[in-house]
Amino acid sequence: MPVTLPSTQEPRRGAFARWLETAPSALFVLVAVFAAFSTYFAMYAFRKPFAAAKFDGLTFLGTGIGLKTALVIGQIIGYALSKWVGIKFCSEITPARRARTLVALVLAAEFALLLFAVLPAPLKVAALFFNGLPLGMVWGLVVWYLEGRRTSEILMAGLACSFIVASGVTKDFGRALMAGTIAEAWTAVPLVGPLIGNALGKVSEFWMPFITGLHFLPLFFLGAWTLQQLPKPNASDVATRAPRTPMTHADRMAFLRRFGLGMVLLCTAYFFLTAYRDFRDNYQVEIFEELGYRYADNKVIISKAETLVTAGVIIAMAFLNAIHGNRKALLTAFIIMTFGLLLLGGSTLLFRSGVLDGFWWMTLTGLGSYLAYVPFNAMLFERLMAATRATGTAVFAIYVADSVGYSGSVGIQLFKDLAQQTTTRLGFFENFTWFLCAVGSTCLAAAAVYFLRKSNDSMPSNS
Repeated sequence: MPVTLPSTQEPRRGAFARWLETAPSALFVLVAVFAAFSTYFAMYAFRKPFAAAKFDGLTFLGTGIGLKTALVIGQIIGYALSKWVGIKFCSEITPARRARTLVALVLAAEFALLLFAVLPAPLKVAALFFNGLPLGMVWGLVVWYLEGRRTSEILMAGLACSFIVASGVTKDFGRALMAGTIAEAWTAVPLVGPLIGNALGKVSEFWMPFITGLHFLPLFFLGAWTLQQLPKPNASDVATRAPRTPMTHADRMAFLRRFGLGMVLLCTAYFFLTAYRDFRDNYQVEIFEELGYRYADNKVIISKAETLVTAGVIIAMAFLNAIHGNRKALLTAFIIMTFGLLLLGGSTLLFRSGVLDGFWWMTLTGLGSYLAYVPFNAMLFERLMAATRATGTAVFAIYVADSVGYSGSVGIQLFKDLAQQTTTRLGFFENFTWFLCAVGSTCLAAAAVYFLRKSNDSMPSNS
C-alpha cells in the first residue's frame, strides 16, 4: 500500500525546486525576492484598498466615531488578534502546510471583502474584522521561507519593500477604480477587455476593495507557489545564522525569560511605531488633502512618495546585509532604526520652518518610520537570533512585537476620534510625530545596550 509522508517532512520537490537547490546564489536571491515581494505585495490588495475611500459624512451607529475610523479599527482588531494567534500558529507550522495555508488565508480575506460590499453599514465593520483576521498571519508564513540564510537581510529587504510600495500602489489602484480609470484601461484589452470595462464602470467605495483583490489574486498565487519551491537553508547558512526550527511552548517561554527586559523595551517602541505607521498609512489621502494636494491634480502622489521611501529603505537594508558579523550587524540595525525615529523630529522641524514642503515632509516621515519599522519585521530579530544563538525562529519574536504593536494601533485610533475630535488628522499626525521621535528613540537606545550585552557571535548554540 502507498506510504504517506508525515506532515513534518518536506513535500516532494519538482524540477524548478531542484534547479533552485544548485542555482547560483544571485539567481536564487532574485527568485526568492520575487516570490516574497509578489506574495506580500499582492496581499496588500486585500488589506489596504479600503483606506483609499473617505466615506465622508458617514458615522458608526450614530456615534461620534466616523465610519472610516470604525472600519480601520475593525480591521486592525482582527489583524491584531491574528498576530496574537500567530505567536503560536506561525512559530509551530510545518513546511508542508505553509503554501496551502497562505492561499486559504487570502481567499478567506477576499470573501470577507465580498461581505463588506453587500452587508449593511454596521455589519461592514464586522466584515473588515474578518478580513484582517487571516491576513495577520501571512507575514510570518512568508518570513519562514527567508530566515536563517546568509542572504536573509537582502531577501527580507525585498519582502519589506513590498508593503511600502504596495500601500501606495493599491490605494492609488482603488482610487482609480472609483474614478473609472481602470475600467477605461480594460477596454483596450482584446476580446474580454471591453466586457469587463463596461461591467466595472466607476466602482463604488464599498465594492472597490473586493474588485481590487480580484485583480491581484493571480499575482498572489504565483508568489506563493514560487515560495514553496525555495530550498531549505544549507549547511553554510545554518553554521552562520544558527538553525531555525518550529518552537514548542517551552521554547517560547525560555526565549521570553532570557530576553524579557529587552523585549519590553522593543515592544514599547513598537507599540507607538506601529500605531504611527498605521495612522499615516490609513489616512494618507486625508493628510495630503489637508496639506493642499488635491487628488485631481496629484493622482499618484501616494505611490510617488512611497516609491522614494522604498528606495531609501533598500539602500539602508543593503548596507545592513553587507555586514557579516552578527553582533556588528545587530548594532547597525539599532543605529539605523534610531536614526529613522530622529529623522521624524528633524523633518518636522524643517517642515514647520518652511524649509520642506508637505510632500517632502510626508516622504521623510515615511522614510523615518519605515527605517525603524522594517527591521522589526525581519532583520532585527534575524540578527538577534544569530548573534545570541537562541533556539527557535525569528517569526516568534516578530509576532510577539506585532501583537503588541497592532494592539496599540487600535488604541491610538480610538484616542484620536474620542479624545481629540477637534484636532485635524494632520494636526494629530504632527503631534504624534514629535512624541514618537522622543519616546521611540529612547526605548531603542536602551534596547540596543541590553541586547548587545546579551549577544556574542562565539556563544555555543545551547547557551
